[in-house]
Amino acid sequence: MHGRPRKAPKPEDTAASAAKAEKLRALQSQLLHNHHNQIYTKEALEISAKLLEANPESYTAWNYRKLAVEHNLSQSESDPDTVKSIISEELRVVENSLKQNFKSYGAWHHRKWVLSKGHSSVDHELQLLDRFQRADSRNFHAWNYRRFIVALKGISDEEELKYTTKLIETNFSNYSAWHNRSVLLSHLLQNKVKGFFPKEKVLVEEYEFVHQALFTDPDDQSGWFYHLWLLDQTVKPETPLLVSTWPVHGSDIIVSAEGCLDGRALSPFTSFHSDAGTFPLILYFNEAVEGVNSSTVTVKSVFTENKDLVWKPLATSKSCAAQAWVTHLNVPDVKLHPSTAYPIEVNLGDSQGIISLSGSHCSHPSRFAFTVCVQPLSSEHVERQGVEMILWRDVNFHFYDAHIQESSPIAYFDRLSIKKDHEPAASKWHAKTLVNEIALVRQLLSEIDCKIGKLTLARLLMAHDAMMSYMAPHSHKKVHSEEVLQLFSDLMELDPMHSQYYKEAQSLVLLQQVTSNRESLLKHCCHHRVSTSSSVGNSVCLRLNNLSLSRIGCVEQLLWVQMLDLSHNELRSIDGLEAMQLLSFLNLSHNKLSSFTALEPLRLLKLLKVLDISYNEIGAHPIDRRRYLCSSPLSHSVGSDWNFNEFVPDDAKVTNYWEAFAIFRGFNLMQLDIVGNAITDEKFKSFLIKVLPTLKWVDGEELH
Repeated sequence: MHGRPRKAPKPEDTAASAAKAEKLRALQSQLLHNHHNQIYTKEALEISAKLLEANPESYTAWNYRKLAVEHNLSQSESDPDTVKSIISEELRVVENSLKQNFKSYGAWHHRKWVLSKGHSSVDHELQLLDRFQRADSRNFHAWNYRRFIVALKGISDEEELKYTTKLIETNFSNYSAWHNRSVLLSHLLQNKVKGFFPKEKVLVEEYEFVHQALFTDPDDQSGWFYHLWLLDQTVKPETPLLVSTWPVHGSDIIVSAEGCLDGRALSPFTSFHSDAGTFPLILYFNEAVEGVNSSTVTVKSVFTENKDLVWKPLATSKSCAAQAWVTHLNVPDVKLHPSTAYPIEVNLGDSQGIISLSGSHCSHPSRFAFTVCVQPLSSEHVERQGVEMILWRDVNFHFYDAHIQESSPIAYFDRLSIKKDHEPAASKWHAKTLVNEIALVRQLLSEIDCKIGKLTLARLLMAHDAMMSYMAPHSHKKVHSEEVLQLFSDLMELDPMHSQYYKEAQSLVLLQQVTSNRESLLKHCCHHRVSTSSSVGNSVCLRLNNLSLSRIGCVEQLLWVQMLDLSHNELRSIDGLEAMQLLSFLNLSHNKLSSFTALEPLRLLKLLKVLDISYNEIGAHPIDRRRYLCSSPLSHSVGSDWNFNEFVPDDAKVTNYWEAFAIFRGFNLMQLDIVGNAITDEKFKSFLIKVLPTLKWVDGEELH
């Protein structure tokens, strides 16, 4: 257990274990007899006590004693001394069991249950906890029980904070004490208790306190984790904030409802093609929120009633909270008002209701406005309207000239992120604190090579760059990006066991570099040479291929993207893409996607027409070990009306097809590339063609 090697048992130990097992079997047999016959005599309770003192993990015995206590209390309600005796005996049995195993779930839960009956004093409990916490200061069972007792006794958070200080000063390595300290301080800061306001004063004192632990034993992780919590408190806004939208503020959207746009609409910020007669309105927050609806968000439009709008969270789980939310606005009738620009205004934050998972309300009002114009098709475009297969080869793309701003596909780059003067992160105190912490960690690393110290420095530098970009959004670049990338590379060599974690963090830094300014983003924007296709039109492709990415990030900067190339990376997950509601063309080929469950975010992309998932690892692994999002074919709650058997060949293995069916069912794909995956064969292709009747091309071949 926990890395300790097992030793071969000695003969005398084997004999002792056999004798103990025989004794436990006899006690267990007697307990079950008493339990079945509802025998709650003193002798019967003594049998259960002996069993629990020998084996505290016998949940049946604990449940039996609960029934016995309820029965005996009901017989002795008029006699306070008898009631007290019953409760005291239960506490004694629990205490003896904990001496045998002070990490027994059943024993701690039973003790809570006994005290919740209200017939006993809790004064003795803190003394008992002191004994157990001296034996193991990181026993989370004891800490959970302590919080339970503290609540019963009404002990203040301030007093408990002093207790954590005492334990930490005794042993800097007490991770549980540091964790409890963060919980207590969160309550005190949130409630602005006297002596814990302003927040900045408290955080300065806490930084000084944790510095003692870091310099005393840099290799111990307990203090570093608390330092990470302090960093989060330093940079995280206290309330949810709207950070990005599509359409962006001040944009003039040109919508084509019946076909492709003409050459006047070159920018993905201003052009959008809709077959459904609607277009999406996307809100992206800095954290997951719930409560986005027509009451908390007001949309003023002449062609859509605010009360008719339905907001949906863009999350792959069934949670009602998400960072990104979407609703759909109707497209004006082009025949009635051709080329008329309709103003639309969106307001939120004026009334409470949008709330984060931590309970904070979005209290800062936000407003953005844009116009929508429906462009009629010229007869020339109607005549040459057609559909062509999309090819992702380099020769099919050409880059934009960075010096020609009029044709730049990112002309609205400065409006992608919503900057607010009231953001707490954009204050001089926060910036000064980060600079001081960076200098301190650099000093420590100059004296000792410490893995978690390097990781903390990387996080501090990333936080500092993010903060400076808020304070000077038009001039500041990610000045520490190269150093951070090098730190993560060093960590992958020093700590190969966690290399995937460092690789994903490195991917976020790379994406931050790409999206940090207009020039860097423009280097990855290409124009697709196919111009006669009604489906492609003048789409701009954001090419993030060959970057060794293992994670998606910076999605708030990419809501405008309609064509995305993520090929030749190391992606195992595409979480985050669900917010990119305009995506119609997506290349995920040559990655490390191991199953169809990894494609779950695609189910929320209703405009997706072209998908390339060729040369991944789908079917090479027996099961997705990270998660299993798709419903089982044996489930009666989901999928009972899907008629799955109509699509699967008679001799096919159901498990090989179910995930694909659950993901692709209802898609309107025109083009799918899946060659190069272990699961791909002619039977599977035939299955996909049945599931996706709108397909025109599969693996580069046109269907007839």
